[in-house]
Amino acid sequence: MATNPRMSFPLGNDLNVAALRSRLFSSSKLLILASATMMSGLVPSTAFAQKTAAAKPPVSPEVLAVHSNAKRPVATTPATTPATTSGTGASTGFNSEQGFGGTARQSPGPGCNLFPAPASTGAAVGLSYFGPPPSTVNPSLVGPVQLLNSGTVDALNGTITLPLYKGTVRGKTVWYILTDVSDQGIANELGLNFSAKLGFAENAARTGTLDANGNIVFDAGTVDFSPQRNIVPGPAGQEFPPKSFAPGEIGDKNYSPFVTITNAGNVVYNAPMIAYNVDENEINFPNGNVDYSKVHDAVAAIDTVKMTVTLNLVNGFSFGRPVWYISMDASIPLAAAIEHNTYAPLMANLLLGHDDGAFSPIERIFIATNGPEAGSCNNPLRQGLSADFADGFRPNNTLGGIPTIALDYSPAWDANLYEWTQDAINQGYRGQLREEFQILTFVQDGLLTGPGGAPFGSSGFSINCPIVQRLD
Repeated sequence: MATNPRMSFPLGNDLNVAALRSRLFSSSKLLILASATMMSGLVPSTAFAQKTAAAKPPVSPEVLAVHSNAKRPVATTPATTPATTSGTGASTGFNSEQGFGGTARQSPGPGCNLFPAPASTGAAVGLSYFGPPPSTVNPSLVGPVQLLNSGTVDALNGTITLPLYKGTVRGKTVWYILTDVSDQGIANELGLNFSAKLGFAENAARTGTLDANGNIVFDAGTVDFSPQRNIVPGPAGQEFPPKSFAPGEIGDKNYSPFVTITNAGNVVYNAPMIAYNVDENEINFPNGNVDYSKVHDAVAAIDTVKMTVTLNLVNGFSFGRPVWYISMDASIPLAAAIEHNTYAPLMANLLLGHDDGAFSPIERIFIATNGPEAGSCNNPLRQGLSADFADGFRPNNTLGGIPTIALDYSPAWDANLYEWTQDAINQGYRGQLREEFQILTFVQDGLLTGPGGAPFGSSGFSINCPIVQRLD
């Protein structure tokens, strides 16, 4: 069994599903985060962007024409609000079942719903008197900006509806989406996120070819969506790490959401799998009530007639601004179970701990282990994995650079877990952290460490979280 030397989690590239699930429940070693390695230093984002921009020239018009076959009409939101399964109603505790758990707009509490208040709040005039937000003139300014433009965001329900693709892997049907690509011209053509860093993720990517209809023929990589996702939290106040866990979907040793297109310029796409080896009738849930033994846990609705899929969004922050993203895959089983996503063993090949160094494929995501949780969603400072395990809503993670804010975006996020020291908690300093350099400063000042007092840095695993929208 291959093991990352920085972590005590087995990567399980050679395990079958039954053996993996058995080990996930039985081994207590899986439940403790090992020491994280300290990063050696940072290269400024602009310097990295200059290097990555020059790393691969833009694709030729002929290659762009091949990729243009993958363009689909912008997917529209379903006419009816998708009905969800158990665990997504009013939260009464941690959701250990398959499915998504507490959604981005479900709770009215400020600790779980980050959607900004209207500009008219507290003003003497109504909202109609206000002009458009500055982001309509310049997307880097204040105001909402949709970043993944191949679909439609439903701000009321916190979902995005994207085109659904139907490809194959060794003769079996693969249902997937496209979210990011390593070429700027293709990103513009298809409405996807551009990530120069994806060009350096080829060692963690499958290979495939584009057919005449713009669908991907994958060479390898499958996912079993039938396992039952489950997490048993630790005791109250110390819910993380959990007592036991199991992801709800498990990829084989060749599975990664990233794919290099070998017949069209070796462009790298982020193409997370939604379902595998099922026909249209088995996964057609246009009004919700999804069968999560057959599709990804992030799915709120899927329409195999209109070829669209509606995905639940996740709350987070990037440089102080609330954002929405989708969480699809993770390189270790525990992260996949926490994130309601797919265990993707091939992602373990990503080079971690070198954020913004030359040829780095990753960007950092900062995850509190013991942030504020008292009061659940009513607590405006709520944050962290223990809070997530206690109430079933996402932990309000802090992302590094995203488009319009920075130049170094990657959907492959290097998890940097941090823990508030007991001294910081005793002095009342623990709160919600929304910005990368605020976190790094608190580490420098001794308020935060890695889990268990270990040195702060990469925790040795990555998560595939494509950015969807900046909320302000």
